[in-house]
Amino acid sequence: MTILDRIVAGVREQMPARKRRVPVSTLEGMIRRTPPARSMTRALKQGALSIIAEIKRSSPSAGMLRAQASVRDIATCYAHAGASAISVLTEEKHFAGSLKDLSAARSATDLPILRKDFIIDEYQLLEALAYGADAVLLVATVLDPVQLRALQQAAVSLGLECLVEVYEEHEMDRIDWDLVTMLGVNNRDLRTFEVDLGHSVRLLQHAPARVVRVTESGLRTAEQLVALCQAGIDAALIGETLMRAPDPGEALQTLLASTQQALYAHANCR
Repeated sequence: MTILDRIVAGVREQMPARKRRVPVSTLEGMIRRTPPARSMTRALKQGALSIIAEIKRSSPSAGMLRAQASVRDIATCYAHAGASAISVLTEEKHFAGSLKDLSAARSATDLPILRKDFIIDEYQLLEALAYGADAVLLVATVLDPVQLRALQQAAVSLGLECLVEVYEEHEMDRIDWDLVTMLGVNNRDLRTFEVDLGHSVRLLQHAPARVVRVTESGLRTAEQLVALCQAGIDAALIGETLMRAPDPGEALQTLLASTQQALYAHANCR
């Protein structure tokens, strides 16, 4: 089994216990007290290149990044630094995340928040909405076409947006484009963890023009972001680079300032 296989298997094994611990009726009660979700799609269409700043404590590829991170403080700093949206890792075993982290981020900012996890069950959509997410990540690699479409439809019915993530070009054939507003391409192969920054450019050029194009993983410099913007990318999800920095908010502010300065010299970015 690949690491991705093990992660998904673990999520599947945990599902019955999670449903017993917090029944659907409890989540539905929480949702009734939750304000309507914010539009991440709309937020990412503003400006030349939008940043989804990610909060993650650990990852299989990078190891422990920030075990004692204050999610509330980091989310606040990201918002002040100019992030367009915030991504929160909630998978526990391999990323040291939790739904409490999602809730903490929600309490800190009005920015759209993405729940980033390995979603395989509609129950996880209810969790996402109950704990403050506005959008969820759906990884096409781990879902067959029927599962992917069912989860997309269920999310739409709940008022959640979906960032659909692909890695292989053939995975785009699984997508019901009528339900897609955001498409992400992971530059890191979740099976081998090798990174190719050109990968997202090659795949995202096949997405419909109306879809927000998001590049994910391996992004570190303003030069990289400028090149991606010139190639037609709308947004970048950045996590490890920021979480490794002494001050994640300051790191984001510096990166954005350098990127925006360079973008002013180019007329071919939106």
